[in-house]
Amino acid sequence: MYHPFSIAETIKSAWNVFKKNYISLIIYSVLSVAIGTAVKFAVTLFFVSDNFYSQIIFGLLMLLFQSFLVLSFYKLILTLIDREFYEFSFSDILPSLRMVGNLVLIAIGYGFLIGTLSFINFRLADHDQIFYVLDKIEMVGIGYLLVRSIFCLCFIVDDDSGASESLKQSFRVTRGNFFKIVALIIIVIATVFLLLLIIAGIITLLVDEDSSMRSFAIYAAVICWFAISFPIVQVMIMVTYRKLVYSHLDVDDDVSETV
Repeated sequence: MYHPFSIAETIKSAWNVFKKNYISLIIYSVLSVAIGTAVKFAVTLFFVSDNFYSQIIFGLLMLLFQSFLVLSFYKLILTLIDREFYEFSFSDILPSLRMVGNLVLIAIGYGFLIGTLSFINFRLADHDQIFYVLDKIEMVGIGYLLVRSIFCLCFIVDDDSGASESLKQSFRVTRGNFFKIVALIIIVIATVFLLLLIIAGIITLLVDEDSSMRSFAIYAAVICWFAISFPIVQVMIMVTYRKLVYSHLDVDDDVSETV
């Protein structure tokens, strides 16, 4: 590797990307929440029945739409990184149906895996010792798979990879850097949690507990927290992905050239 993967360099690069584009990222996050809420409300009007098949259709439609929003956000970050000094159009950040379909396949695959494990746990619920040990093994195993496959969305957006190929690529770039990625995840979670505490503290200072505006203030605070924390998480994922890819390609990973 020309430049081995570095946590410090990754955080520095992610901060530079966020600092240059935070207005666009925050606005897009708020718009995503607003559009997502509106679409969910509209779809609910057509699937108000408790019918099992209606609920399945509703779940699939929401999964498709949420996948579209997530991938579009990834494409926005990637476009902002690659075209920092160039103009781009709205169509540049729209994912293709193939990309959305591949993400849905991965989500369904993970859902099937977790559902199968839950069924096994249910069958073993009467065997306390076996259930306890197996439950802990499953948690570690799922956590390991999630960390190793965390960049599959990046490959879907960046390389237009298929579902299985993106998973293979994610496992390939995370090989040898598992604990560094876990450390980055912990740092990001701590940062997001600290941000939550700061916003909660501000609400406590500015709004009385018995105030009629408290519910509205809490809702606004949650939106504000999401609008800031979601871009931070996604930028960190995308920049980490780029750093890992370029370190494996044995090329210079200077932020001005690759991120």
